[in-house]
Amino acid sequence: MSISEINELIGQTPVASEHGGLVDHMLGFVHWFMLVLGVGWSIYLCIAFYRFRQKKTAKADYLGVQGHATTHIEIGVVIVEAILLLGFAFPLWSRQADEYPTSPDTIRMRALGEKFLWNFQYPGEDRLISTWAGVNVSPANTTGKDLHDPNGKDDFISLNTMKLPVGRPVIVDVASKDVIHNLALVPMRAAQDATPGVKAHMWFKPTKTGTWDIICGQLCGPGHGQMKATLEVLEQKEFDDWAKEQSAAALKKTQESEAAAPIAAAH
Repeated sequence: MSISEINELIGQTPVASEHGGLVDHMLGFVHWFMLVLGVGWSIYLCIAFYRFRQKKTAKADYLGVQGHATTHIEIGVVIVEAILLLGFAFPLWSRQADEYPTSPDTIRMRALGEKFLWNFQYPGEDRLISTWAGVNVSPANTTGKDLHDPNGKDDFISLNTMKLPVGRPVIVDVASKDVIHNLALVPMRAAQDATPGVKAHMWFKPTKTGTWDIICGQLCGPGHGQMKATLEVLEQKEFDDWAKEQSAAALKKTQESEAAAPIAAAH
């Protein structure tokens, strides 16, 4: 039985990203190793309880175990942990760092957390996302984007729904407006803390279409349990049509606001 079949059997969300298989492989190895350790130590405890029960060894043994079996076991555990770190974790991290997407088809977006929802900001037709700062956040500018940045005129916001195209790399800038949140995309095997004052990011490449829940992976307040959003991975054309429509609406709204600004100033 493969790891994916075992994951499906226990109800784990299927992998939907390019690097997710490597993550599951490492986690599977860790859990099998922990199972062996758990069974082994349980057997050892049963033997120790039986051999050293009070009625059989009423007199204390002040010398203890004279052999080196426990030392060998401890060394073995350290070796396995080193294999996990050097053989799985480091290569996975190195791959994510070395293959950081720079291709023209890369989607660069922003996820801004707040109590208790997610603001997903997308670049418009120009594929350039605006800069932002926490001091810019206001009721009229919920994502804190720089209103003087020309790259943001056609940017649009999607509340609690992250839509992505299949087969294209995605870079998500992650930040928070208030407390620490965590953007957890389980099918992508990706998560990133959203920390006030810190601009973090993560990237992945969706490999299948579907709809899944997005959860907050950090306890962020009394509404933490209700801080759920939706991740939708669409076919390329469907995503392009949606993004084009949203971008055009955002640009029109910006142009109307700019046109109304001089009139308001005159009054």
